[in-house]
Amino acid sequence: MLLNIKNLWVKGNAKIILKGVNLKIQKGETVALLGPNGSGKTVLAQTIAGNPKYKIIKGGIYYHHRKIDSLPPEKRTNLGIVLGWQAPPLVKGVKLEDFLKIIQKTKVFNFLKPEESQILLKELNANISGGEKKISELLQILSLKPKLVIFDEIDSGLDIKNLERIAKTIKKEIIQKKVATLFITHNGQVIKFLKPTKTLVMVDGKIICQSKDYQKILKIIKKYGYEKCKKCPFSSDRPYS
Repeated sequence: MLLNIKNLWVKGNAKIILKGVNLKIQKGETVALLGPNGSGKTVLAQTIAGNPKYKIIKGGIYYHHRKIDSLPPEKRTNLGIVLGWQAPPLVKGVKLEDFLKIIQKTKVFNFLKPEESQILLKELNANISGGEKKISELLQILSLKPKLVIFDEIDSGLDIKNLERIAKTIKKEIIQKKVATLFITHNGQVIKFLKPTKTLVMVDGKIICQSKDYQKILKIIKKYGYEKCKKCPFSSDRPYS
């Protein structure tokens, strides 16, 4: 088991946000996590990555059977856990090309189109379009040689053309290379491109539904909304795995 989250309760800003989350991700598995804004999806991602803003009050996170609750973010990154931000932070004075040369052991420029290569000469995540930011972030992620990538709203701010471009790159450079992935989204658009092996639904800090059939989950959400998932045919009280 690559990642095993057991009965995870998390507090942030004096408020309990995650309420008994169970989640298992196998090596090479592609998992989607859907949920409305404010349901706790990003908090789960940040907690897995080690953001000290969020405190685990019960349960734990296990990576390769090792409990990593107390590890700082940089240690988790060294283990292969990499977070793709919804809004990547801007880093002034550091060109993307220089950043990649410092941290990478092998070149990851192979998927860049000729017209995209100019982002290498720009400051990290600065003064570039939404689509270019996602490409820049993928370059940064790949340079870290991840074993588990968590994408937080990878489809945020992208039109269909750019979303398809990003999705194709993720499939080729990450999914087909058997890197485990967790995709977090609230609208489900990216799921149609990436076709996850398992889809989960989170509402009010709890994972309430799971299915291997992402299309049925999307149809239920589109027709009835997220609240319907609490009573959908795939819901149960068993731990999700």
